[in-house]
Amino acid sequence: MLKWALIFLVVALIAAVFGFGGIAAAATDIARILFIIFLVLFLVSLVMGLMRRG
Repeated sequence: MLKWALIFLVVALIAAVFGFGGIAAAATDIARILFIIFLVLFLVSLVMGLMRRG
């Protein structure tokens, strides 16, 4: 998941450099959503792992 977020971030940066504002904005939004999903899943797995050990 984090890999895809970074790929979309790179696509957004490249699109912004070449002046494609709409594509850059869309890729940035997708990267942001994927990163938030990654963080939520990471935190859930971290809490579940701590509860399992505990």
